[in-house]
Amino acid sequence: MALFNSPSQPAKGQLLTEHGTAISSASSSKTSIIEGNQNNFVQEVIEASQKIPVLVDFWANWCNPCKQLTPLLEKIANATQGRVKLVKIDIDANQALVQQLMQIGLPIQSIPLVAAFWQGQIVDLFQGVQAESAIQQFVSQLLKTAGSAMPSTDLIEQGQTLLHDKKFDEAMGVFSQALELEPEKPEAWGGLIRSILASAGPEAAQESLEQVPESIQDHAEIIGAKSAIELALEGKKNTGETQALMDKIKSDPDNYQARYELATALNGAGKRNEAAHELLEIMKRDKSWNDEAAKKQLLRFFESWGFDDPATLQGRRQLSTLLFS
Repeated sequence: MALFNSPSQPAKGQLLTEHGTAISSASSSKTSIIEGNQNNFVQEVIEASQKIPVLVDFWANWCNPCKQLTPLLEKIANATQGRVKLVKIDIDANQALVQQLMQIGLPIQSIPLVAAFWQGQIVDLFQGVQAESAIQQFVSQLLKTAGSAMPSTDLIEQGQTLLHDKKFDEAMGVFSQALELEPEKPEAWGGLIRSILASAGPEAAQESLEQVPESIQDHAEIIGAKSAIELALEGKKNTGETQALMDKIKSDPDNYQARYELATALNGAGKRNEAAHELLEIMKRDKSWNDEAAKKQLLRFFESWGFDDPATLQGRRQLSTLLFS
């Protein structure tokens, strides 16, 4: 929403005073959460947003929904660790500023209202109380617009690298740090559960799964982590029979049930490529065996490993080749 650069309005980075004169300021505050007013709005919002995204929270003492929303905004702003600034504007104490902003299109007549500024312009806004997860998504999109990301995103990427490198304890610590910043981040929960699963087993991972917030339980990351636990429990039953299953397949390569059980056991032992190979071998020999059980199990593997996991990517390529050859 371009509010400051049309011919009849101030230029980008400027705001009109009550007398219609364009004013500007050269510096911005380093404080991530401040009280805004008529005197510092240009400096703390317009000018500051040239370097850092700024959220402006328009509120009033009589507004009960505002009292619910503002603490969530403060929490999420703090979680950005200085990557987003929050400026709170009491509309009753700053009526001249409010009238001026309403004249250039900002719908402050209905609060709570949150406007996101970047490089002197409003790039997004929302009205009314929102769920914490929705506000996190709003702020994440603002950071993306500004070419940045939440600190938790950096931590999750670091955790995924540690997880792939089989440094499970370190990965757990990093994913836990990400959850301290964003308690409802599904990618962090998924990574934490998978790290615990690899380090301590399915029972411990199940305990962590039960702590996942209800609001994100249907997210693909959480569903995948749940599948990983279920498959680990299935594999645990067959792990002790690995050699016996291999012997059965050696004597009868078309023993598909033995291959299926061996794949589950291999997956439970962390041998993902080998597990995928056994299911693909069943499909090469008989795609429709047991109502396409091999294909269905392979897709469960992909879901549990994560869609960006190297074993998933390789297995999907092999599956596509097999299905479309």
